[in-house]
Amino acid sequence: MQAPTFDAIAILQDLIRCKSVTPADGGALATLQALLEKAGFTCHRLTFSEPGTPDIDNLYARIGKEAPHFCFAGHTDVVPAGDAAAWTADPFGGDVRDGFVWGRGAADMKGPIACFAAAALSLLAEGAIDGSISFLITGDEEGPAVNGTRKMLDWLKAHGEKIDFCLVGEPTSRETLGDMIKIGRRGTLTGYLSVTGKQGHVAYPHLAQNPIPGLMTLLQALDGLVLDTGTAHFDPSNLEIVNIDVGNTAENVIPARASATFNVRFNDSYTGRSLEDRLRATLDAQNIPYDLHIRIGGESFYTPPGKYSDMATAAIAEVTGRTPVLSTTGGTSDARFIKDHCPVIEFGIVGQTMHKVDERVAVDDMHGLTRIYRRILKKFFAQA
Repeated sequence: MQAPTFDAIAILQDLIRCKSVTPADGGALATLQALLEKAGFTCHRLTFSEPGTPDIDNLYARIGKEAPHFCFAGHTDVVPAGDAAAWTADPFGGDVRDGFVWGRGAADMKGPIACFAAAALSLLAEGAIDGSISFLITGDEEGPAVNGTRKMLDWLKAHGEKIDFCLVGEPTSRETLGDMIKIGRRGTLTGYLSVTGKQGHVAYPHLAQNPIPGLMTLLQALDGLVLDTGTAHFDPSNLEIVNIDVGNTAENVIPARASATFNVRFNDSYTGRSLEDRLRATLDAQNIPYDLHIRIGGESFYTPPGKYSDMATAAIAEVTGRTPVLSTTGGTSDARFIKDHCPVIEFGIVGQTMHKVDERVAVDDMHGLTRIYRRILKKFFAQA
């Protein structure tokens, strides 16, 4: 009897049609849960809260109780579609046209999640596996990332769930499917800097104190920093000023306060704390009173090449004929939380249209990615 097939394209269409713009779920987790429960997965819907942030619904699903335990991780939340009129397809329609599946989240990252499911379910349909497969799916990756993967991992630990290896399905392929795997990421730090002055009339500056020149001096000091020149595994750390605001709508008023926001993507030359210390020392040297609030979004991490990257590399080569680059470039992902619990790598679809108008993925790439994930699963359990 032939084993049933599971169509990643149909799964992706169902997911795209759920308007899961952060923090809304839009039914995406229920869609995935119904599919997995039908195949025998035990599912847990985990809702977490934090003052000042929206409640977030998440999904943990597992089949099997024994080691080794392979986990697929990802997110069903998406960024807003923006101006729907600028799209050539309904951003939440999931249309298949010209060899692509169109819609918000197709690449980042409902497409890889659909391939996760198709790969795992087709393998399970052939018979029992010697171990466990799980799905760790959050609705909070594109948002504050407070009530999602980090708290899910704490829940897993509290309930005795141990993961042996995790694959995150971020769209890591650059130009063609399988040309890049992420085995680490730089850390991220955001600084909220402000200088307080004294509001007054521009014609009477002696009765006021303008905070803008002081803020500009501080920002110039930060912008001129050469944090490092890169390390063995990472690009150089870089600081970017992303916002300046004085909250002033009048042209004849000296503002009372000037603020700026900057972000640093930092390599393993620093921890978040040591980087903060260097930034504060740089600002202190300017002898200008300031306020600075720091938020560390994640530390840098690196998974040394070895059996897990070898396993993924071999599967990619078998399906595509390509040997992927092992990289730590780009932004950050929820892998920054997972790395504290188990080895983790990231591999997914071509990401050139993620977050853009007319986001889409190639149908052929979806089928190829499903085959790659399936081969990775088989290799994982064969090696155990």
